Amino acid sequence: MKIEQLVYTGEHSVDRFTINPSLIFAFGDREILENQLLVQDLIQNYPNAIFSGCSTAGEIIGETVTDGKVIVTAIEFESVTMQSAKVSLQDIEFNSFEAGKKLVSQFSPDGLKHVFVVSDGLKVNGTDLVKGIADELPENVTLTGGLAGDGANFSKTVIIEPDGVVATETVAAIGFYGDALQIGFGSRGGWDSFGLDRLVTKSKENVLFEIDGQPALDLYKSFLGDKAKELPSSGLLFPLSMRDSEDRAPVVRTILGINEEEKSLTFAGDIPEGSFVRLMKANTDRLINGAEEAAVAAKNGKRESPEFALLVSCVGRKLVLKQIVEEEVECVSEVLDKPVITGFYSYGEIAPFDQDTLCELHNQTMTITTFREL
Repeated sequence: MKIEQLVYTGEHSVDRFTINPSLIFAFGDREILENQLLVQDLIQNYPNAIFSGCSTAGEIIGETVTDGKVIVTAIEFESVTMQSAKVSLQDIEFNSFEAGKKLVSQFSPDGLKHVFVVSDGLKVNGTDLVKGIADELPENVTLTGGLAGDGANFSKTVIIEPDGVVATETVAAIGFYGDALQIGFGSRGGWDSFGLDRLVTKSKENVLFEIDGQPALDLYKSFLGDKAKELPSSGLLFPLSMRDSEDRAPVVRTILGINEEEKSLTFAGDIPEGSFVRLMKANTDRLINGAEEAAVAAKNGKRESPEFALLVSCVGRKLVLKQIVEEEVECVSEVLDKPVITGFYSYGEIAPFDQDTLCELHNQTMTITTFREL
């Protein structure tokens, strides 16, 4: 595996890579991506490469976190092969479960080892997307990925489709094939829950209407105090911990939008009726420790260190950590023995917690996918 990276600001032409990439990741500022100049250059220079990427709420390169740039990572595999797939959410009437099934149905199952998915971050139900993918995915094939971001704006997100086209309201995936590729992954949070469990008494998929029989938005605003004026962005600082059964670990849900008329909250993933929720708050030390634990899970006792790590962390973590946000990336780098790193801050993360659990949509986690070509 050969890897090269560059940082693009929109102020210069794209530097040429010295390798012949089979895969190009590009994560960065939505307006720069929508300008198309970068991707047009990359398509022209590398017509045989498969693309993956999206708009972000911050970009990761090495141990650095940036804003307003695009991080491009080119990878040349020696023996790993890939297939790509994409689905327009408009074509399936924004049915996220069907989008997941349709996406995976485009892959040949023979030899498929891992799928990495990027999705529009605002027009998708991430829980249903993951369920649809899992429903169609062959057994023992792993899945990771993330939802595109748009800073703390929540206005529009875009992804880069496998052919390099920048599109909105779309989901795309790369399927990796062959025994030569060693994949690791892990996902952890680090947020502290507080207060009592509260019962979800009315919801529909990812829209929450009532908690304990009270309008969800009114109750949530009462928790936030002065921060309620800054919704929905301030909701990133106070996510909900949700558990829908006694035997499952809680998952975190972050607000994507509010509806003042309905007094409802819209989340990136489902909040089922009958589930229990708790408010959460940040502890910076615990967040950084969570990132370290995710890296330990991704390494999973392997003797050989990964060559490449793709990090998907949540915009809420970035807003909380502020000037020390790079510390969570630095600790991941240290645990993984300093591989080449790229990634982005997202509106949702897709991964199992570790090797032996089901894949789920997460919010407010550090999610890591590691690659090594044997």
